[in-house]
Amino acid sequence: MHVRVATGIDRGDIHSVNWSAFAESEREIVCRLAVGLLSEKSTPQTISLVAETEGNVVGHVAFSPVTIDNSENLQGYILAPLAVKPGFQKHGIGSKLVKSGMQQLSRMGVDILFVYGDPEYYGRFGFSAAVAEGFIPPYALQYPFGWQGIILNECSTVESPAKIACVTSLCDAALW
Repeated sequence: MHVRVATGIDRGDIHSVNWSAFAESEREIVCRLAVGLLSEKSTPQTISLVAETEGNVVGHVAFSPVTIDNSENLQGYILAPLAVKPGFQKHGIGSKLVKSGMQQLSRMGVDILFVYGDPEYYGRFGFSAAVAEGFIPPYALQYPFGWQGIILNECSTVESPAKIACVTSLCDAALW
């Protein structure tokens, strides 16, 4: 398996991976997000990675920058979405995508990474609710226990609570 940076050529494969990985009730909105993030114009840049096996894209993850109120010197990102084709799940592909992205963000000097997802799954990478508790997500959360963060690089403290703002593609309350 090989992880690489996604390009516009991967749109169809990214859509396919997310479509197959998410439940019917979430497919459309997650696919729109995943494909939309490929074209997102942000500074710093949004990062999409794909995992390939035998030349086929079987996994995808995206990381997009967030702005954090009261903290001009704190650089943050959010991980969303993460998907692996069902026939390739439970083989470490999702973990490899997450770890590859975290390493890249750390090298870029990103201080904190957020995720809104399963605490049991993301906890294995070091994400915790305690890190994210002083940061208010852009929208009300259906499952507040899923809001988590991880410190990637030592950073200054932030006046709490601090509101998070995300890129345009994530600005849909239905995603939260």
